[in-house]
Amino acid sequence: MFRIKPLHGFRNFIRAQNATFDTRSPSYRWWLLANVMIGTFMAVLDATIVNVGLPKIMASFGVGIDKIEWVLTAYMLALAVMLPTSGWMADRFGYKRVYFLGLFLFTLGSFLCGYSSSEDMLIFSRVIQGLGAGALMPVGMAIITREFPPEQRTLALGFWSIASAASVSFGPLIGGYLVDNFSWPLIFDVNVPIGIAGMLATAIIQKEYRSERKRSFDPVGFISVSLFLPVLLYALTEGNAAANSGGWNSPVILICFGISAISLALFLVTELTIDEPLIDLSLFKGFNFAVSNLVIFIFGIGMFGSTFLLPLYLQNSLGYTAIQAGSVFLPVGIIQGIIAPATGIFSKRMDARIPILVGAILLSLSFYLNSMLSYMTEHSFIMVTLYLRGLAMGLMFSPLTALATIGIPREKMGQASGLINVLRQIGGSFGVALLSTLLTTRVIFHSQVYGESLDQNSPAFKGVVTNLGNFLVHTAGSTLSGAAQQGKMLIMSHLSRQAFVQAISDDFLIAAVFTLVSAIPVFFLRVKKNNKEL
Repeated sequence: MFRIKPLHGFRNFIRAQNATFDTRSPSYRWWLLANVMIGTFMAVLDATIVNVGLPKIMASFGVGIDKIEWVLTAYMLALAVMLPTSGWMADRFGYKRVYFLGLFLFTLGSFLCGYSSSEDMLIFSRVIQGLGAGALMPVGMAIITREFPPEQRTLALGFWSIASAASVSFGPLIGGYLVDNFSWPLIFDVNVPIGIAGMLATAIIQKEYRSERKRSFDPVGFISVSLFLPVLLYALTEGNAAANSGGWNSPVILICFGISAISLALFLVTELTIDEPLIDLSLFKGFNFAVSNLVIFIFGIGMFGSTFLLPLYLQNSLGYTAIQAGSVFLPVGIIQGIIAPATGIFSKRMDARIPILVGAILLSLSFYLNSMLSYMTEHSFIMVTLYLRGLAMGLMFSPLTALATIGIPREKMGQASGLINVLRQIGGSFGVALLSTLLTTRVIFHSQVYGESLDQNSPAFKGVVTNLGNFLVHTAGSTLSGAAQQGKMLIMSHLSRQAFVQAISDDFLIAAVFTLVSAIPVFFLRVKKNNKEL
């Protein structure tokens, strides 16, 4: 009895506090929005806070980019796999319960990440985090779209995106501060108190809601989609990995591509033939929903992939500390947080395609400018590209999400919001995998080009080696014979660093192309003006 009384008293406290939030009150939905924003802040924070810590994590475990990218990819993959399942879980067990479970898993995963003793344990812990985030984001979005009427939905989504914007801004900055002044595990530990606060707020504020229609679970669909995504991304990331001597023709890579193709075919056949599929593909019969998700997928490739690249460039090429690299992202979320609600308001009075198109063009322009990076790039130039990025993200997200959900029945809003997030996260996973693989390939290419262009018998090369040797003799105390060899090594090291910068620039150019392509389908979206479809 002694142990039960405290728990009983806590439950009575929760019930008493919960009774103060009446669903009939107009303020309830805004309290609910604030509660959901906590989970969104956490989920997006952990997708951004890790980026600035990657160089330190690589040094701590002694691994390269091809291995450490799985710290990002494992999170996004687990999130993407969980996203469609969370809709079924919320309909069956209740939205409040599933949202609370997501917070718990995310907090547990953060705790385990902070105590990881190897890169494999860290990747496994990131999977747990991703499963929690996969429940938080679509269920939270479904709660908002369900509780807010259509005339307030765009505004609510705009405010909801503030949580995402705050994470984009403060995630890298907080991560950089913790990495520079303490250690990289703290970038995960910081989520634990926020998660506990979010679970308490969920228990107090949210009222339970269950769908009247109970769907049966689709195990074949779940297993097939869970195989398709990780196996395909593994093949994409390991194709040019240093540990894979066989390259793209390696039997393991070919088998992975085969498994992913079979899994995709099985998934599509299953989802189109059974009565209650895991993912309701009939939603894609809605023109706006299908086109918007195509835009979101392509947008995710460029956005997430490029976010992975910039901290590596700043720290490895320009010598920024982690906090300096994180601070450059601060204006991105602030600008997005200011622009997004305003865009949500004005989208109701104008053609919603206009801010989406302007945002896509500005985002593509920011990536194109990043493709001009070098060792001589000034800080002000980098900040201009990030100002453009924050403005573009604020213009795009709210109207694009609102257009995607036009005409979606209330009972299918959970599935719809889950699919929107699935496609964005899958696009992000492909972006990280694709641009990481391309980065490795282009580094090798540029290293070979620069190496072949280097004539070691030319007077210019010999003169540079001589000057470097004299410098090393007078400043580093090197011998004459050793200084010449050290001079050659310095030249080769410089060429390797230059090849890395050029490869980063190539990746940004690809991201610019992908983002610009995403603007094309926007022209075909259908909008409503004065209650008449255009």
